[in-house]
Amino acid sequence: MPRGTHVLRSHRLGVAVRVYRPALVLGCVLGGLAFAATVASLALGDFTMTVTDVLSVFTGRSSPMLAHVVVDMRLPRALTAAGVGAALAISGMILQRLAHNPLVSPDIIGINAGATTAAVCAIVALTGSTRQVTGAALAGAVGTALLLYLLAYRRGVAGYRLVLVGIGLTAMLTSVTSYLITRTDLNTAARAMIWLTGSLANRSWDHVGIIWLGLAVLAPIALALTRQLRLLQLGDDTAAALGGRVQLARAALLFTAAATAAGATAVAGPVAFVALVAPQIVRRLLRERAVALLPAAACGALLVLGADLLARTAFGGTELPVGVLTGVLGAPYLLYLLTRMNRIGQA
Repeated sequence: MPRGTHVLRSHRLGVAVRVYRPALVLGCVLGGLAFAATVASLALGDFTMTVTDVLSVFTGRSSPMLAHVVVDMRLPRALTAAGVGAALAISGMILQRLAHNPLVSPDIIGINAGATTAAVCAIVALTGSTRQVTGAALAGAVGTALLLYLLAYRRGVAGYRLVLVGIGLTAMLTSVTSYLITRTDLNTAARAMIWLTGSLANRSWDHVGIIWLGLAVLAPIALALTRQLRLLQLGDDTAAALGGRVQLARAALLFTAAATAAGATAVAGPVAFVALVAPQIVRRLLRERAVALLPAAACGALLVLGADLLARTAFGGTELPVGVLTGVLGAPYLLYLLTRMNRIGQA
């Protein structure tokens, strides 16, 4: 076990939990920063408030106008942003460790593209309600993950095959999405294009319920699978010798990552690069290569909350979709990773 790891046991419940202390400290720090970003998101905007004003809303001492701005307009958006960031980061952490490749994330290997194509189908062919878009995105992401697994499988799923097959699927699904938009009417196409940029505008409590209910179900499953993920990092033969059910565990991890990313995409559209960047930030902050899902989730929440706050307030009267800002900030990091891997390969 890595240094700083403690095992907490409950003999009454028959449960043992491994706690890596540096990851716990990092998760608390990042979680605190994400909470501060949430408070800032509630306070800042066209109608600026102080932190005291925000807190007064939750103590029942504010005016009805302040309560409306915070509870009905800004809080759903902030909670959705935090949930989307956490979900994308968990998905990215699982996929990167599963494939042994820092370039693997749901928006690069086609999972987000599958969710996007299915969601656009729901917008174009149906009424495009929240439930329809969410269900379609979930089905599209899981279906794409299954297809990705089948196409990339060859006595196991190697990281480079996962990336190459995923890039091909992304290109194909992106073309289908573009075709659907060109064949629909102008108003529907405008709705789809706003969604495709990755936006948190006009989020409601329905979106909050969807993303956090999904996390409540999928995050414990992901945590329960971390032991299998650590075993898979040792190689298939070693994992099998240590009691790991290699193929079943790999499939369960892939579909958990797909469903988590699908929930995020369903409520906010394809928010680019968060799933790629957040796990890498956590990995570089921790010396040991621990599977730190909770710190990654806190980092993802902080990134999306910060990006959304900048997108709302940093450009005067113009509000940018959060996906535009994460794309602009994340693309240079992707180029850095590509350059770094190229240098390592040449060495």
